[in-house]
Amino acid sequence: MDMKKIFLILGLIILSAKTFAQDTEYPKNEIKVNIANTIIMASAEVGYEGFIGTNQSIEVVALINDRINFHSESGSRKFNTNSVKLGYNYYFDTYNAGAGLYANPFVKYRFGDFEQDVVLDGLPNPVTEKTDMDTFMVGIGAGYKWNFNDTFVLAPFASVARNFSDEVGDRFSNVEFHAGFYVGYRF
Repeated sequence: MDMKKIFLILGLIILSAKTFAQDTEYPKNEIKVNIANTIIMASAEVGYEGFIGTNQSIEVVALINDRINFHSESGSRKFNTNSVKLGYNYYFDTYNAGAGLYANPFVKYRFGDFEQDVVLDGLPNPVTEKTDMDTFMVGIGAGYKWNFNDTFVLAPFASVARNFSDEVGDRFSNVEFHAGFYVGYRF
């Protein structure tokens, strides 16, 4: 066999291996921010998603100044709360890695407190009432993610969770709704 045929065969093998590798490769990491939270509530929600397959990932999200059910801080109400969320994402689109409709079961832990000035009968000045917001939650979410060239992502989402704190449930609700719009970068 002459050298030209050897180089041609090697070239075809390398080209087919490279083409096959591109079909099975996908970004392994994604960082994201919930831009809707930042604009609407002046809070920060930043996340990291590590892909464990083309249609599965594990996510960790930090929520700074987390507010239950989008409650405002109007008047004399103040949230001093943060949260950490650990979730699993399953993408139903098997052709486009980490894109399309997805489901997101998760666990979340919120810590901090809520303060509100209340006027009690017989007292001339309001009293600050504190609620301990430390709670563990279990929830499910869903969303849709657009993946642009395995680099830039956009994703509206919504979730519902159940917290297990009697104190939080007495003051607010044991069922929490959350929604937003992630903007992310893959690498």
